[in-house]
Amino acid sequence: MTLPRAVADAFLPTAGLSRLIPGFRARPGQTEMALAVAQTIEDGGVLVVEAGTGVGKTLAYLVPALLSGEKVLFSTATKALQDQLFLRDIPLAVAALGLPVRVALLKGRSSYLCAQRLSHARQEAQALTALDLRLLARIEEWSLSTRAGDMAEVAELDEQSNVIPLVTSTRENCLGAGCPQIHNCHTARARQNAFGADLVVVNHHLFFADLGVRASGVAELLPSVRTVVFDEAHQLNDIGIQFFSQQWSTGQMLALAHDLAAQSLGVARGLVDWLGLHADLVRAAQGLRALWGADAPPGARTWLGDMPAEVEPEKWQSGAGRCLQTLVAASTALAVVCELDPLFLALAARCDTLEQTLYGFLKPTPEGQVRWVEWGANLRLSQSPLTIAEPLRALVQPGAVPDGPSKSWIFTSATLGTDDALGWFVDTCGLEGAQVLRVASPFDYPGQSAVYVPADFPKPQDSGHSARVADLAAHGASVLNGRTMVLTTTLRAMRAIADALRENFAANGQRIQVLVQGQAPKRALLEQFAQAAVRSDVPAVEAQGFVLVATASFWEGIDLSGDALELLVIDKLPFAPPDDPLVLARAKAHVAAGENAFKRLHLPQAAIALKQGAGRLIRSETDRGILVVCDVRLVQMGYGKKLMDALPPMRRLHFEKEWHQALAALRSA
Repeated sequence: MTLPRAVADAFLPTAGLSRLIPGFRARPGQTEMALAVAQTIEDGGVLVVEAGTGVGKTLAYLVPALLSGEKVLFSTATKALQDQLFLRDIPLAVAALGLPVRVALLKGRSSYLCAQRLSHARQEAQALTALDLRLLARIEEWSLSTRAGDMAEVAELDEQSNVIPLVTSTRENCLGAGCPQIHNCHTARARQNAFGADLVVVNHHLFFADLGVRASGVAELLPSVRTVVFDEAHQLNDIGIQFFSQQWSTGQMLALAHDLAAQSLGVARGLVDWLGLHADLVRAAQGLRALWGADAPPGARTWLGDMPAEVEPEKWQSGAGRCLQTLVAASTALAVVCELDPLFLALAARCDTLEQTLYGFLKPTPEGQVRWVEWGANLRLSQSPLTIAEPLRALVQPGAVPDGPSKSWIFTSATLGTDDALGWFVDTCGLEGAQVLRVASPFDYPGQSAVYVPADFPKPQDSGHSARVADLAAHGASVLNGRTMVLTTTLRAMRAIADALRENFAANGQRIQVLVQGQAPKRALLEQFAQAAVRSDVPAVEAQGFVLVATASFWEGIDLSGDALELLVIDKLPFAPPDDPLVLARAKAHVAAGENAFKRLHLPQAAIALKQGAGRLIRSETDRGILVVCDVRLVQMGYGKKLMDALPPMRRLHFEKEWHQALAALRSA
């Protein structure tokens, strides 16, 4: 039996999927996608699938992958989806299909507890707050019982916690095979499990890190497979660029100086002038940062020719040269003691990497790359390609592995483009010639949702814009007793809107609490927000209402189905910052090619981001809600129609009266 035939049978109403997965029912779009994935796995090649919300794309690629009998690699953009696949989706599909398969979850090194660093964490804990110290104690307790060592198991630990770097390792500080705790290494154990598994769930960061390691000829992080499935593929370009880029910062210099100073009390005390090396590295790093002046506003600036803007050439050469000299001196000193302990080998490798990277920034910018400098508390130098088209094209093209089997590459997401060819994604990832499939959402958007663009609103750049957004959100939340999320395009707007909402609710004596991104771990905020809608022991009029105000990562990957979210407010159209060096360089490349940068770059990116944000509202066939976009450009500018077309086909609310009626209808439902 062919794989497509087996997949078609699996989606029949009498098959295991329908009988064993709660709430499962076959959808034509899901079956269409599954058959396309099956054919690609069987024949090899590249398939790009945009599957609208509700299609059920996860099962659409899991079922063919499982039935193929192949060793398959699944890559996601977020650890959250990794965990969902490993803990929920794959076990459900495996049980429904009755297949004996081994599954492994593999994350990056920094996601796992490092026993060696944990043993020294208390020595580094002087600057921690009381809360951080309690978290460290919790991790020490958890370390005694964990088997996987995955930091995600510690529910109260935020991804941005200051404790995480103390108890996890990085490529720079990992001691490798020479580590005294190598027998208790969670990262090594996870990689070993992955090499023995049939299905391996990774993330895009780790996938690209593996490409870099393989290119070096040193080793490989991931097992070799014939089939790779990328979910959340719309993030591939941005994540891939991070791994094909070069970065150097004075912060890295200062961290190295700190670690060298710590050796003055270690096994090599007295053998090297550790404190002298520390002082030299700090002075050199601070001197380079000072070239921009203490009053220079934080931000990013592009390279002018072969050096950063806004600094004198002689001073730049002198400051960078001083940093190189101190790094060479530190490397020379470490060579004397490197045989005493694996730690010194790791420190020496860090010195060499910083030295070589900085030396590269003193050479002309390579063709096809862009450089910029960012300054704040530290100075960061960055060099990046404009897209990942070239390396990804080389990877997926037939014959990329000489005499090897034809590989299968599946790329999928709910948002991959604004046209039938999905050019925004295909072109930036070098996937020209790929099979492209678009599967529409099965949801009844006109019946379930509405979109409103208030016509009498201030323009986005006006000083009173955030206050008006807060007023509108407060009114909607008051009618719905919370159930409202506000997505902003900047941190400044997020804080301003959150403050205004608090003042509004306090002044009116309303029991609506404002949750703000950053005040608690993301998972905790979402759980608190969602839980308010499912309490049955409190009358609706007395229940605590919530408004969640957030930006950045909350624009995607948030699944709040049911009654938790009924009003979604977006403050502005999500155009990329025009002064972003990478955006500027990409725009120049389009202009140089005779293209309109706004139409080819800025508009499609904004459309994709807007579609992602709007996708938070309707997550199931029974959800209902209103999307409000507080940006008059959506109805006043000529390009507004293209952006509106990128949204799901919600019914339009043209007048304020219709907006109030729609709110009232939600309230009474």
